[in-house]
Amino acid sequence: MERDNMVKSVSRALDIITLVSMKKEGLGVTEIANQMDINKSSVYRILTTLAQYGYIEQYADSGRYRLGYTFLDISSKLLDSIDIRTEAKPYLQELGKVTHEVIHLVVYDHDEVVYIEKFEGTETLRMHSKVGRRAPMHCTGVGKAILAYLPTSTTEEIIERKGLPAHTKYTITDRENFLSELEAVKQRGYALDLQENEVGITCIAVPIFDHAGNPVAALSVSGPTIRMTDERMEELKPHVLETGANISRRLGYR
Repeated sequence: MERDNMVKSVSRALDIITLVSMKKEGLGVTEIANQMDINKSSVYRILTTLAQYGYIEQYADSGRYRLGYTFLDISSKLLDSIDIRTEAKPYLQELGKVTHEVIHLVVYDHDEVVYIEKFEGTETLRMHSKVGRRAPMHCTGVGKAILAYLPTSTTEEIIERKGLPAHTKYTITDRENFLSELEAVKQRGYALDLQENEVGITCIAVPIFDHAGNPVAALSVSGPTIRMTDERMEELKPHVLETGANISRRLGYR
C-alpha cells in the first residue's frame, strides 16, 4: 500500500507540472485542485515539495505557480547529451529496409556538408560518398535541404564565399535560379539532386531540425537516375519526409 501511495504522489506531481506548464501566467492552488479533483491541501503539499527542488516557483505578486528554472538546467543537459548519429540510426536503418537504396546522413559544417552515416542499399550503386567526406552544399540534395532553411543572409554569404561551380552539366550555377530552387525546396519540404553532383545519380533529401528549429543535418535517399523515375520519387517522398520528421522530434524539434 505504501508503494502504491508513493507512485500515486509522483503521478500527481507530474500531472501538476504538466498543468502548470500549459499556462504562461501560472495557476493557483484552487485552480489546480479543481482541474485534478483533489483537495487543496494535497496540491499545496506537492507544490511546496516541487518548489524546494526548483521545479516549481511562485509569483510573489499573484501567488500563482509556474515552472521553475530547474527544468532549463535539465533540458540543457539533455540537449548536450543528444548525438544526432545515434538518434538517427534506427530511423535510417528502417528507411533503408523500406527503400532498398543508399541512405546518407550529413551535418552542416563550415559551408559544407559532412557525411556522418551511410547505409548501403540492397541494390548495387557506386557513389563517391563515404563517412567523413565533405561535399559542397549547392549541388547535393542534402546541402540544398539545409541551405533552404538557413537564414537568407547566411545562405547568401555561403554562396558568395563558395560560389556555384559546376560539378556536372546539370549543376545549377546561376545565382537567381539557385535561390528560386531553394524557395521551391521550402515550399515542398524536400530537395532534389538531379545528377547535379554525380552524373547518373539522383537523390531526394530532407532537412533535420534541432530543438531551436535550426537545420543542423539532412538525410537523403540516393539511387541511379534510371531507377529514380518520377513515379519512384513519389513513392519515396512520404517515407523520407516521415523519417526526417521523426529524427527532428528526437532532437527536440516541435
